[in-house]
Amino acid sequence: MRITDTSDLWWKSAVIYCLDVETFLDANGDGRGDFVGLAHRIDHLATLGVTCLWLMPFYPTAERDDGYDITDFYGVDPRLGSHGELVEVLRLAADRGMRVIVDLVVNHTSDQHPWFRSARSSRESPYRDWYIWRDEPPPGSAENVFPDKEDGVWQLDEKTGQYYQHSFYRQQPDLNVTNPAVRDEVAKIMGFWLQLGISGFRVDAVPFFLDTAGVENASELLADPHEYLRDLRAFMNRRSGQSILLGEVNLPYDDQLAFFGGPLGGELTMQFDFNAMQRMYLSFARQDARPLIEALRARPALPDGAQWAIFVRNHDELTLDKLSEEERQEVFAAFGPDPSMQLYGRGLRRRLPPMVDGDPRRIRLAYSLLFALPGTPTLFYGEEIGMGENLAIEGRSSVRTPMQWTPGVNGGFSTAPAKRLPAPVTEGGYGPEFVNVEAQRNDPDSLLSFLRALIERYQTTFEIGHGVPELLDAGADAVLAHAMRWDEGCVVLVHNFGAAPVDVALTLEGSSLLDLLTGTRLPLPESGPAHIPLEGYGFRWLRLLP
Repeated sequence: MRITDTSDLWWKSAVIYCLDVETFLDANGDGRGDFVGLAHRIDHLATLGVTCLWLMPFYPTAERDDGYDITDFYGVDPRLGSHGELVEVLRLAADRGMRVIVDLVVNHTSDQHPWFRSARSSRESPYRDWYIWRDEPPPGSAENVFPDKEDGVWQLDEKTGQYYQHSFYRQQPDLNVTNPAVRDEVAKIMGFWLQLGISGFRVDAVPFFLDTAGVENASELLADPHEYLRDLRAFMNRRSGQSILLGEVNLPYDDQLAFFGGPLGGELTMQFDFNAMQRMYLSFARQDARPLIEALRARPALPDGAQWAIFVRNHDELTLDKLSEEERQEVFAAFGPDPSMQLYGRGLRRRLPPMVDGDPRRIRLAYSLLFALPGTPTLFYGEEIGMGENLAIEGRSSVRTPMQWTPGVNGGFSTAPAKRLPAPVTEGGYGPEFVNVEAQRNDPDSLLSFLRALIERYQTTFEIGHGVPELLDAGADAVLAHAMRWDEGCVVLVHNFGAAPVDVALTLEGSSLLDLLTGTRLPLPESGPAHIPLEGYGFRWLRLLP
């Protein structure tokens, strides 16, 4: 077998873990998580098998959008710690073989950012053109990202008598990427954090970042916004050759390909596969693998040095916007029938375990898929122990509750009174008295132990991260079977979306199959298909032995 140096492609077989410092662990008892608390829990992440830590915004903020309304792109929110404490987290992570990426939120600022405060003070402000202004809103404007809160994307500024564009909340004015000063500033922001030891960025809302539709004479100012994204990628790679841009691009596949840089690449390193995620939930709802198989078949061929990121849950609503209305209603009926569980008419504000009524078979099936599908698995904090949501919290914040470490007060997150926490701790059957790290750490049957073992197997199965995928005919609508091949190695991954047991027949060339999760061997017949039994919601990871 050929030995290939893939060190520059570390992200292809990474395990990414997303967390919000504010809700992870409070070390000083003030009610908010902090970098010192995160430092105390680095070993939890290392033991789990995390190799890339993704930090949600930790910058100074006006607190109107959970940290995404930033007032200083170079700062650290003093309530969370200091630059020195952040650097200590980076050092501890590096000591454990863990890289760190951070959110790059440069499609807008807070309206309290000094740039915008200057821009709205006068039409002659040097920062005026850092934002997008119009005397009158243009006809046919796009819908706001938060249609339940905003009725459009233009807001009148009384002092200067012009409207400014805000694709998100009105407190988040959009930056004008056609302005070369803005483009240069974004590069400086990236350079600053790279110099501190960051390994890349999760780029927020990339299509909004590059959207110039609201700018008058935009094509004259910036003919091709994608050329700018290519410039940013090149700049980043000059500063740090192994760094990545992980983009949030929730678009159809063909449109996503453009953000990779087309067939030649050179723009985003990775993108979240929103299309496969949504079809996966439709498959869960129907107990039929075919919707997910359709998505995998529809994936475009990626340029060299590009990769999909796979996720079961992220920090926003579980969007279903790429499904048809009928398909979306199927998923709603299966996993969020109460309107209070739905958001914006397009998504669910729930975590997976309550959605499947805590069924451990379905939970483990979902996470087996997360690590078996072609792409890089991404976990959201608390998934490793099966945390639930708190629907008493408004909007998408229902899934951003404090991490549950112990069965004690505030789930071991903080010693402060509950009213001082950034969000209420989840209550009921998914509260910390039932779901916490301490109880699961030494329980061999816990979800935490299962995920540790699954991640260890994933990390020693090189074909999954780097291999070429091949969909196999399983002969059963409920079953997804695919192979991952790399050099002479091949693994076969089989998942049953149905509640009924099934016998899968696969024609494979080799001597036997080694079950990577149990260590058992299944001899292959000299002729005809191999019969692989699967329990209801069962799955198997099988190495094909030549």
